[in-house]
Amino acid sequence: MWRIVAFIAGLTVQSMAHAALSNEEFIQKYLKQPVENKVLWLNKPLQQRAAIILGHNYQGLRVRYWQSGNRSAWILDEIGKEQPITTGVVIENNQIVAVDVLVYRESRGGEVQQNFFTKQFQGLTLDKNDKLSKKIDGITGATLSVWALQKVARLALMFDSQKGATP
Repeated sequence: MWRIVAFIAGLTVQSMAHAALSNEEFIQKYLKQPVENKVLWLNKPLQQRAAIILGHNYQGLRVRYWQSGNRSAWILDEIGKEQPITTGVVIENNQIVAVDVLVYRESRGGEVQQNFFTKQFQGLTLDKNDKLSKKIDGITGATLSVWALQKVARLALMFDSQKGATP
């Protein structure tokens, strides 16, 4: 009987959203004060590039980001298998400084939250075709979550490259 209860409790815990850091904690962790809250307006060309990266249209006409000096923080959502994965990406000098999964809602593939996986993104840049500069190793059973984090990393790098552009 106790095995059944433990199994059901495990399923309940797995199905709940996992929040590693709040948005505010993420921003404070990686950006020095003062932090500026900014907005990037998405014109048609940016919307088209975002759609190519994501494989679907980006929802929204603007993206909020935070900046301190040359460093910016982007908090973006992308669907893994069925649920959105909220991911924070920090960029400085056109390369990724850090990737943190802020909220993981899927029932499987949670390994993408672990440092052994997210540290692969450090130092990556975007090439002229909006692809990451290095291949990211996948995780068995987490393919769709891995793809979602790759898309978010590419999107954040692309958005960051456009932050001074006018709409």
